[in-house]
Amino acid sequence: MSTALTPYLEMSQAIAEAGGEAFRKCYQCGTCTGTCPWSPVTEFSIRKLIRLSQFGYDGIEDLMWGCTTCKFCVDRCPRGVEIIDLVKSIRNMYAGGGLLPTSLRSFVGSLASRGNPWSGDVEKRNDWGKGKYPLFAEGMDYLYWTCCTVCYDPRNVLVAKASAEILNRSGLSWGLPGTDAQCCGESVKKVGDFDLFERIKGNNLGLFKAGGARKILTISPHCLATFKQEYGGDAEVVHFSELLDDLIRSGKIQPKKDRGGLKVTYHDPCYLGRHSGIYDAPRDILKALPGVELVEMDRIREQSMCCGGGGGGLWMERAKGERLSDLRVEEALATGATVLATSCPYCIAMLEDSVRTLNADDRIQVKDLTELVYESLEG
Repeated sequence: MSTALTPYLEMSQAIAEAGGEAFRKCYQCGTCTGTCPWSPVTEFSIRKLIRLSQFGYDGIEDLMWGCTTCKFCVDRCPRGVEIIDLVKSIRNMYAGGGLLPTSLRSFVGSLASRGNPWSGDVEKRNDWGKGKYPLFAEGMDYLYWTCCTVCYDPRNVLVAKASAEILNRSGLSWGLPGTDAQCCGESVKKVGDFDLFERIKGNNLGLFKAGGARKILTISPHCLATFKQEYGGDAEVVHFSELLDDLIRSGKIQPKKDRGGLKVTYHDPCYLGRHSGIYDAPRDILKALPGVELVEMDRIREQSMCCGGGGGGLWMERAKGERLSDLRVEEALATGATVLATSCPYCIAMLEDSVRTLNADDRIQVKDLTELVYESLEG
């Protein structure tokens, strides 16, 4: 074996050992890059990233932060390559070496020191509720796991409040986690810090067990997918859109206010749709709201455009013209809708930013499903 090739082969082996061995199945057909939502707007190529990882070539570091883990490529790969696992393993190698991009360092540092990615005060996690809502206790129907984003991000705090008020009207018993709760950790694992993810996971699993949580309700699809696919445990995990649909069907929540022909289009979040298979519940909710007309965009359900916030993208800096959320807002505007609805805190943040960037504030509003349902309740 040529000694000149040794460092590259060692790199390739290290990627495989970090969980990225799936690259060995890739035969470079290019389906991944052909379906990647980034291809039309950036020079990022997932096919090239895989090729570089197969042989351990230099240049990986120039591509490794482009992926938002939207799962387009995974679902379409004819060889079943778990491409997201490869991306995470590559990032793990570089993140461990202290090569995180500047825009991600404060996010990871905050998670390590405060247990949340927003540099929020640990003791203020539940301040958005101002003591109005109970903490979870064993025997309650649901532990309502409000994610860090709805606890600390000012825009998404409105989603937390709307969802809590709906729960109060539902007749269910529920409670919030205490301030010892931490981020689900999904983004930090996606950017490659596996050790920190395991510490966060251990903390939260301990809280679930100690509290006797049997059902966990999440507002974030990222928490949903992480708890179901990464945590294990015995508790049932439900997304808020699934519960909302059930509450409306059972009559426990009765939207009665007529919205007067409000045109709404719905954006499928990657982690609620492709990662978790939930497409119908959000649409059934919108159809149940009086005076709301659902108008669909061209790319919906499995074909839905990624907002760009996954895989650490919410905290990444993107150049002008390289924002998937801008494209999604333009698609929404083309439907004639005045409300762009979704069901993910990351999507809310990304899409609202693009509405401002495109100066479209007077043409379309971004709303979470919970906000639309709450606004349709009398009293």
